[in-house]
Amino acid sequence: MKTRGTVALWAIAALQAVVAIFFTVCFLLDAMGMEPDFLVWQSHEYQQTVLAIGLNLGVALGWIALRTSLQRARLAEEKMRRCTSEFSMVMTQHFTDWRLTPAERDVAVFLVKGLSTRDIAELRGTSEGTIKAQTNAIYRKAAVTGRTQLLSTFIEDLMDDAWVPADAPQTAAERSHVAAPRSTAAPA
Repeated sequence: MKTRGTVALWAIAALQAVVAIFFTVCFLLDAMGMEPDFLVWQSHEYQQTVLAIGLNLGVALGWIALRTSLQRARLAEEKMRRCTSEFSMVMTQHFTDWRLTPAERDVAVFLVKGLSTRDIAELRGTSEGTIKAQTNAIYRKAAVTGRTQLLSTFIEDLMDDAWVPADAPQTAAERSHVAAPRSTAAPA
């Protein structure tokens, strides 16, 4: 079915191209004061019929393409909103499990966003030394060795949920993992 639709779209596009070329040639010949043989009055009605069909198909195709494009854009925006919301929920859950202070939460968010220590210090109005100490505390509480592992912790949780079908049966261990997200760090 997709192949037929693709062939139809290409056929309409080709017809549109022929119509555009025909109108351009007619315009140029008319501008030069020439009347070509293929524009005899008897065939002119047939030509106009084909041209009208081509133009109307082009308009219809344009509207369909516009509507489809707008629907895809809305769907992509909705998926991005859901993804952002899910990512935020995963981060919040881990921050709670790791018992991060409010300041450490802020720094962790900035770390995940990719800001440098200097940029984080400027945004928070503190020294780079303070940010480094908070960063080390975050890594220790999260049981990771750096920014990449910190980010991958969140992504891994998102991907675990994405790869498991909603109706898939779960083992007892999997259900307990979902009910209580894992935390490898000891309480501080």
